[in-house]
Amino acid sequence: MSDSDTVSEVGAMETAVQSAVSAHSIRVVLQSAVIEVSALSLSDLPDLDEEAQEDWSALSACAANIAPLLEQETEDTHELRNLAGALRGYAEMLSESVPSPNAALASAIERVLEGTAEPALSGTAGDAEAVQQIAQITGDPGFILAVDDREENRALLARYLTRSGHFVVTAPSGEEALEMLSNADVDVVLLDRMMPGMDGREVLRRIKAEPTLRATPVIMISGEQDMQGIIECIEAGADDYLFKPFNPVLLQARIKAGIERKQWHDREQLYRDQLERNERFIRATFGRYLSDDIVTEILERPEGLELGGDLREVTIMMSDIRGFTTMSEQLPPDRVVSMLNRYLGAMTDIILEYGGTIDEFLGDAILAVFGAPRRHDDDPDRAARCALAMQAAMEEINCANRKDGLPELAMGIALNTGNVIAGNIGSERRSKYGFVGHAMNVTSRIEDVAQRGEILIAESTRNALGAAYALGESRDVQAPGIDEVLVVHPLEHELP
Repeated sequence: MSDSDTVSEVGAMETAVQSAVSAHSIRVVLQSAVIEVSALSLSDLPDLDEEAQEDWSALSACAANIAPLLEQETEDTHELRNLAGALRGYAEMLSESVPSPNAALASAIERVLEGTAEPALSGTAGDAEAVQQIAQITGDPGFILAVDDREENRALLARYLTRSGHFVVTAPSGEEALEMLSNADVDVVLLDRMMPGMDGREVLRRIKAEPTLRATPVIMISGEQDMQGIIECIEAGADDYLFKPFNPVLLQARIKAGIERKQWHDREQLYRDQLERNERFIRATFGRYLSDDIVTEILERPEGLELGGDLREVTIMMSDIRGFTTMSEQLPPDRVVSMLNRYLGAMTDIILEYGGTIDEFLGDAILAVFGAPRRHDDDPDRAARCALAMQAAMEEINCANRKDGLPELAMGIALNTGNVIAGNIGSERRSKYGFVGHAMNVTSRIEDVAQRGEILIAESTRNALGAAYALGESRDVQAPGIDEVLVVHPLEHELP
């Protein structure tokens, strides 16, 4: 964002940055207001109800705290604006809770409001108009964190916002504010810019740098009206900026806007979380029936559900347990299932590890493909190494079978490389991602003649391999239904 854009944004947030009056002028108007408030006691105000008495006590205590500070010849306009803001805020609340004050109270309230209404201090609308405008600003209550090093400012914000229906917590320092934010889900942060120790700009920077807090709206509040400081806060991620003494109408409106932004973000985050949970469920559920690559293809590409396919060169693997039908006839069904699940579980992990796509289980047989839907430059080698790893895993499987009193298993594996049509096959109501083509039939015929513990690879796969492997003696196979003679090679191991 350019400086001109930033300045424009600041201008939209606060219609103008007013010129500061001298610290001496601010002290004069504050002293006049404090003197008049201090001249009254609660006994001079007999008609106040309980709420109004609390407001008067707060205004009186604020004036008493301010009085000695005004005797100091400070030129810190930020601190003086802090004091003016606190005094004005309590006077406004008292004015609202006592619509028909007696002459003494009315004079004290008027003096405070007039003394802090100088445009350089607030630029606010008239009090009656402000109260009317506030009444028109309605929204959901929020959880507000008010951060200010001065106790009277924290108390004022807490009292004012609590009356507006919000739940308010306060923090006297940046460190405590960050600690609270780490333990609570806050809707809006009201952050004093000028604080000892960790100032508001550093707190803002840390909030916006933390992923879990970044979406929390932060409204900066400051008595300093320098443009450079405003620009720095906006660029650091501040959502809004108010000057002390703050305009109650603007504060209420901006808190309402901040709460709404936070609610929209929370709803969007909830929606994203639900989508992620649904996707994890879909992956976990359908991943048991389809390979991860196929599930990803469907989820990430809606057109992946359309019927049809494309021509792919793939390496096809078919494996089968030798003599399984006889074994299954001699064992109870639960023992057969236990033995088969152990075998298929181990083989599945190995195939997926090498990037293969499991097309289907046919009883004890496995049909897998390397090269679709995800293609790798070394798919033939992946298939070869996968087959070797599968045969090597049989020793561990048989060791477990022996412990459970189950028969030992031996399988034959066939590899063949060729062109197939890969895609969604079936109807609109029922389809599957599968493969069709002459190469599939050839692989099946090779697998039929593979012996126990043997890996047979077709000539096409041998020619496609990139690495070096030890091969056994080649042999010719005349397979039923296939005119050509198939040349196959036993795959023994990969050469170093």
